[in-house]
Amino acid sequence: MKKPRLPSGQRADFLIAAVVAVIVIVSTMWHAGGITAVGPKAYLMMGIGVVALAFRRRAPVLATTVVAVSTAYYYVGPFPDGMEMATFAVASYLAAAQGRRVAAYVGTAAGLSVFAVAEFGVGHRPDVFRFLGVLAWVLVVVIAGEVTRYHNAYLNEVRRRAAEAERTREEEALRRATEERLRIARELHDVLAHKISLINVQAGAALHRRDPEQAYAALSAIKDASKETLRELRTTLGVLRQVDEAQPLTPAPSLDHLDELIVRTRNAGLPVELTVSGDRTSLPSAVDLTAYRIIQEALTNAMRHAGPATATVLVGYDADKVTVEITDDGCGSDAGAGNGIRGMRERAATIGGTLTANTRPGGGFLVRASLPLASADAPSSTGA
Repeated sequence: MKKPRLPSGQRADFLIAAVVAVIVIVSTMWHAGGITAVGPKAYLMMGIGVVALAFRRRAPVLATTVVAVSTAYYYVGPFPDGMEMATFAVASYLAAAQGRRVAAYVGTAAGLSVFAVAEFGVGHRPDVFRFLGVLAWVLVVVIAGEVTRYHNAYLNEVRRRAAEAERTREEEALRRATEERLRIARELHDVLAHKISLINVQAGAALHRRDPEQAYAALSAIKDASKETLRELRTTLGVLRQVDEAQPLTPAPSLDHLDELIVRTRNAGLPVELTVSGDRTSLPSAVDLTAYRIIQEALTNAMRHAGPATATVLVGYDADKVTVEITDDGCGSDAGAGNGIRGMRERAATIGGTLTANTRPGGGFLVRASLPLASADAPSSTGA
């Protein structure tokens, strides 16, 4: 049967005690002039201190106190000179350095008390300078242990903060990656949902129109919509490919291109009226893109869900915000289903705005967004 091994800390204590024992015994024999000149009582006192040092981890206060008292008794007793003080120095230093402050202070106080009683006791001529020298030496050992403990605590705190900073950096990188993934998903949804809806409507019209001129017009609209879709997809995918390169030169969709969106929607079969109020000002890129995408998505929903209907787009410019409102008079009741409305709300919330989307009491659907211009400092989306 395999014998259980001692814990690594206990093995280290035994090794330290063995090294100290060799140093103390060899130095004492050298001063005394031989192994037989030391005497059994001296060996016994040295042994008590070394054994207590070996078990300081199991009972730190008791072990350190025994080491200190035995060391003090050795020095005031009739024993040959040596390095018995090394036993106490190691025990007291390790106790203080490893945070066992009670053991270090109690052991030190016990050892000094024994030494003081022996030095200043009745019938003994006191040697004040000797006592002060021992006191100073003991304090240096304890202070060295405290300094080591503070230094180790400082290094542990530095390592903890470095690990925390690394973890925080990883979480921040993951958060940014997630936000970028969601942004690209919204962009792709807006591009594909709108343009594919246009293509689908025009394709259906081309199939059911017997007039070649009307069929050709529908096919031409499909060609233009598909070309625009490919362009915007290339721009979006270019953001993914060109990590360290310049951003694509194709301008991002904005309210400056709103007339083009209205024309494409009309050509797809949904009559749209555009009304603009207020003075057109230069908008932050994030606000400009968000307003455009909300209008685009709302018109796409109207084409898909409203049935035969007309739509109205209102854009209002104020000093501190831009407001967009898209209404239709169709009969669709599931325009709020799917990812479209959720994506519009996320876009508005990203720049600090609000968005409401509800059915109208008289029929149809209403989408209204209020986008503050103060969000100019918000991260702007790039590409389409």
